[in-house]
Amino acid sequence: MNEAAGMVNEVEVKKAGKSKFMQSVLRKMGKEEKGFTLIELLAVLVIIAIIAVIAIPLIGNIINKSRDNGDLSTASQVYNAARMYVIDTKNGDFQKAATVTLKEMVDGKYIEKDIVLPSSKAALVEGTQVTFDKTGALTEVILNDGEKYTFTAKEVLSATKTPAKTP
Repeated sequence: MNEAAGMVNEVEVKKAGKSKFMQSVLRKMGKEEKGFTLIELLAVLVIIAIIAVIAIPLIGNIINKSRDNGDLSTASQVYNAARMYVIDTKNGDFQKAATVTLKEMVDGKYIEKDIVLPSSKAALVEGTQVTFDKTGALTEVILNDGEKYTFTAKEVLSATKTPAKTP
């Protein structure tokens, strides 16, 4: 019986030793994995920087394009107001009204006085005009907010392309 009791104690001691050893290993592993290493943090920063380098110009282009489209939409709005002005006040005789100014459209209440150009956030001023040919076809729309922007008939009617500033 003594031999059996000795064997049981020896097995229990070995089990207890393995258990304590495993607990200490698990504790060490847990302590080592509580934070991030400097290399891991730098890798994340590099990835974020790469994404920013790619995304920022794309976002900038989207913003610029939306401003340009807003200007084109404003040119279209001014064109439609001028067309309505000629039809109502000149009985559709475009020969009598080859050029319609912003003042004429505002005075006739075909367009609001404080219309703003989206790209510059400035109100349109004198010098904004719409030009028609003798047949009533649109020639150009000039928007002036202190700087002149010229839109051709093709640009206004097709709603494509944004003009460059004209001196």
